[in-house]
This record gives sequence, structure tokens and C-alpha cells, in this order.
Amino acid sequence: MRILGIDPGSRITGYGVIDLVQVKPHYVASGCVRTRDEVLEQRLAQIYAGISELIALHRPDVVAVERVFMSKNADSALKLGQARGAAIVCIANHGLPMAEYAPRQIKQAVTGQGGAAKVQVQHMVTAVLRLSATPQEDAADALAAALTYAYSQSGYVSVEAVGSRRKTSSWRQFTP
Repeated sequence: MRILGIDPGSRITGYGVIDLVQVKPHYVASGCVRTRDEVLEQRLAQIYAGISELIALHRPDVVAVERVFMSKNADSALKLGQARGAAIVCIANHGLPMAEYAPRQIKQAVTGQGGAAKVQVQHMVTAVLRLSATPQEDAADALAAALTYAYSQSGYVSVEAVGSRRKTSSWRQFTP
């Protein structure tokens, strides 16, 4: 099973790809989709296009997406939600099943502590996947989301996904 993890952001969207072979996760790829435009609509289009390229390149079986957390700045939270929405629409248009996890669920699954710091998540992702270098924060968060899905499927942790795990259908199937 190939799992694509996504940590959405309006400027930097992290991604991580792992293979789950029997019950053991194996690193495939990770990185960031960085938007270059100042106009929000163009950034959202770039996020959609970047994730679409990742899906075409890595052909995941399922996608694990980090849910939006509420921040003190409402404008930032709205932009983050829109970036997440662009990613979800891309996933749905590709007909992939998706699971969503709150940041606390991901941290709990990967580090054992729901309030873990980003550096702890990076450390555990590096150790579990036996990486030679520490991934950038957003990529590590995406890999952690993918690991959370893998752990929940393997029975290592009890993590209830927020989203559906059923296959989604493309909106294009319904256009006349």
C-alpha cells in the first residue's frame, strides 16, 4: 500500500510518500510544494497542480491529510482552510480515498505525545523511516500524517480518522 501524506499550507504544502509493506513503513519521497504567487487564487491553483503531479508520479492508494487547527489569526486560518480545500478537491478528482487527522492525533501516533513539538515529530519520522537526514518541518509533518494512517491500518495505534476512507468520485463524472 502506498500512502501520500499532506500537510497543507497556503505558501508551503508538505508531502510525504511511504509504502506500507506488510506492517512496516518504507520511505519513498518527501518535500514541499512551494507557491510562488502573491495572489491567493494562483497559489491555490499551484497547490492543486503540485498535488496532481505528485499523485501522477507516485500513484498512492490512499491520502492522509492533516486537518486545520484553529489559530489566533482568523485570516491565516481561512487561507490555510482554502489551501487544504484545494488539496482535498485534487484528491477527490483523482478518485482517491482519504483520511483526515487532527494535528494532536498525528503527534500522538508518531511521538506518543499529542502536544509534541515539531522537532520531536521530525526526530521520530527520521528514526522510524531510517532517513539519513532530517526532513524539513512541513515534509516531516506530511510523513507523520502518512505514518499515522499506516499505524492505524496496522493496528499499532487506535486512531480514528475524521474523513471517509471510501473511494471518492470525480465531479467530472457528473457533468453532462
